[in-house]
Amino acid sequence: MSDSPNQSVATIRPTVPEDADGIARTFLESAEYHACLDPERYSVPALATIVTRYRDGQQHPQCGEQGVTLVAELNGEIAGFVDVRLFQPQDPMHRATTFCHVSEIAVSRQHQTQGIGRELMRAAQDWGRQQGAEFALLEYHAANQRAALFYQRMGYNVATITAIKRL
Repeated sequence: MSDSPNQSVATIRPTVPEDADGIARTFLESAEYHACLDPERYSVPALATIVTRYRDGQQHPQCGEQGVTLVAELNGEIAGFVDVRLFQPQDPMHRATTFCHVSEIAVSRQHQTQGIGRELMRAAQDWGRQQGAEFALLEYHAANQRAALFYQRMGYNVATITAIKRL
């Protein structure tokens, strides 16, 4: 993720199957980072698993929710990506609202602090707005202070807290 005021010259566009290798490399960098934050909950999957996931369009749930993966392309390579989908809470207590759920975002290490994360988030939010979403929704690990600062700078506020317990 990036929160620098520096401007990148990345092109943000919907993914194509040929992007799978570049997305997978960036995904694995993110997985390594998260596995260091919380090795009990995160692991680093096999490269081939993630390549197949993105090449075959398996990154979005098959439950009828609309989704898109956007990539940041810089000098012919994938510098980052974001997975976004529409989400509607099923709890009758919640108002009928459509959320733009940012389920995954990652920027390659070599391209962080260049504004690419900010560009990806803006593109994701624009996509959600165009699809009729009223709110953007995401989650991040409580120990990931870098992400917390980035999302705060993007205008996100903590709205819910998820608690977990080992069983």
